[in-house]
Order: sequence, then structure tokens, then C-alpha cells
Amino acid sequence: MTAGHEFWAVAAIAQRDVIKLLRDRARLAVNLAFPIMLIAGLGTVLQSTVGKATGLDAVTVAFTGVLAASLFQSTAAGMVSIVEDRETDFSRELFVAPISRATLMAGKIAGECLVALCQGGAVVLFAVLFGVAATPSQLGRLVVPALACALLGAAFGLATVATLPNQRSAMQVFQFLIIPQYVVAGVLVPLHNLPAYLDILGWAMPLRYAVGLMREAFYAGTPGYEQVVVAGPTRDGLIVAGLFLVLLVVGTLLFSYRERNR
Repeated sequence: MTAGHEFWAVAAIAQRDVIKLLRDRARLAVNLAFPIMLIAGLGTVLQSTVGKATGLDAVTVAFTGVLAASLFQSTAAGMVSIVEDRETDFSRELFVAPISRATLMAGKIAGECLVALCQGGAVVLFAVLFGVAATPSQLGRLVVPALACALLGAAFGLATVATLPNQRSAMQVFQFLIIPQYVVAGVLVPLHNLPAYLDILGWAMPLRYAVGLMREAFYAGTPGYEQVVVAGPTRDGLIVAGLFLVLLVVGTLLFSYRERNR
């Protein structure tokens, strides 16, 4: 199969996921409302404590973390559609098509990333309208970290759902895996000087490195940079890239194995 055919196959699979989102208004509303509530609600509440302690705007700090988390969560949860496709035998129809499994996975990931980035754009727009102080340069620097967050979430979601038997199990497991990451990944505030057990747990969370990349890009060259950076862009970038590759390969292999042995 030529590269052109592979490209159009990826585009067709990605288009299907985007159309499904546009038709699923409940999911769209929840995916937009949740990060907005965190930024406007908890960010404002934290201003009286974190803001005074650090001298930074807590709403802006929360915005950078919530943006990363919403991109990660959107693509991760979106990969649950693989389980849905398996239950409806749609995945088998794709597997008999003249495209490689890598093309199938690329299309699913591309579609969920596109969906997540559109939602992320809405979150950024709300944050600016809400009063988050951000220069065009700062917003421009968020593009690459945003894509990295979405890709990491997609690989994490693929590796997770590939091991699960049905959609109900997938939704329950995702709640268990995602919610703790909001707590110990520093989504709302940068985490420094944690107890040893929480620090170890935090570093085991993929979302922590995605949040770090987003904050490091946004605050680069500003006086508050040292206060929001925990690991540094080089370390976070390498770990995000490594995790993405490992989770992508593992998820693709597991999914292909389960499909062959159904």
C-alpha cells in the first residue's frame, strides 16, 4: 500500500472520531465544563493561599496544569472507543481492510488528538476571557507541549484499554487511574517538598511530566519560573517522549494480540 493510501486511511479514521464527538454533545459539554470549573472555581479559591505564598496568580498556575490535564484525559478517555469498536465488531472490519495495524492506531490517535486540541483551544479562550494574563508569545509556546500532552494521553489510553475486556470495565478503570493523577501530579499547584511516599507516587504518574512541560513552556523567561518548575524541560521532555513510545508499542501489540485471539 502506498504512502498516499496510508495517509488517507489515517485521515478517514481520524475524521470518524471527530464526527462522533460533534454528535456526542453530552461528552463535549462535560469535557469543556470540567476544566473551566477547575480554573474558575479552584483557581480562584487557591488565590488566597497559594497566590499569597508564591506571589503568583493562582488562576494562571491552575490554568497551565488544567490545560495539560484536560488534553491528557481527553485523548486517554477517547481511546475507550477502541473497546466500543471491539464490542460492535467494527475493529474487525478495519482489520480486514488493506491497511496496517500501525495505520489503524495512527488514525485513532490522530482523531483523538485533534478532538482534544480543539477542546484545549476552547479552554485557552475561556482562560483569556476570564482574565488569565498571557502574552501571545506565551500562548504560542503552549502549542508543542499541548500536542505532547495529547499524544501521551492517547498512548496511555491505548495501553490501558488494550488489556480490558469491555467498555464498562474501561470507564471504571479510567476513573481510578485518572483522578489520583489530578491530586499528585501538581495539576492545580506545583508540588514541592512532599512526603517521600507521595513524592514517589507523584513521579510515577505520567500526567506529572505533561503538566511540567506545559508550565515550563508558559513561564519560561518570567520571574516565577523557578517556583513552578519541578524537574525541568529537558527531563520532562525526554520522559514524555520515552513514555509515549513505550506505551504506544505495548498498547498496539496487546490490542493486536487480543484481536487475533478473539
